Amino acid sequence: MSISNPTERSRAIFNEIGKVLTNPRCMNCHPAGDHPTQGDDRHEHMPPIWRAETGHVEVSCSGCHTTHNITLHEAATYRSIPGHPRWGFAPLSMAWQGKSLGDICRQLKDVQLNGGRDLAALQEHVARDDLVGWAWTPGEGRKPAPGSQQAAGELVQAWIDSGAECPR
Repeated sequence: MSISNPTERSRAIFNEIGKVLTNPRCMNCHPAGDHPTQGDDRHEHMPPIWRAETGHVEVSCSGCHTTHNITLHEAATYRSIPGHPRWGFAPLSMAWQGKSLGDICRQLKDVQLNGGRDLAALQEHVARDDLVGWAWTPGEGRKPAPGSQQAAGELVQAWIDSGAECPR
């Protein structure tokens, strides 16, 4: 509220939203290449998975990822396998990796690149979609996205209310 210029306020709010969007919990599922990434260091997914839309044979995510997180009890290099009924990675049109926060913002506002969502539907997606909510309950051995899904939804609404301006 201390930023009186509405454009600058809106951009500052989106910069806060960007702390979630650029977190590995979000970025790993919004890859720019043919493969999702995993881990806080965003290494290539193992076993290898490809985007079907790039002409490769896609391996089904449900082969390893079930409807919920599974904590492993045997010795492994990771402590759990994440899961959700709609587990998968975003289409290439929704790729964020390698983009500036301003580019991500403009992409999120473009209904041709964001799954057909207007700003109200985008806010609903962030605030209430249980697949998005996974970022805050990522399973054993993973750090959650910063804040909470409720706070992220409130930030998106504040950004919309302030004019939905994008960082430069």
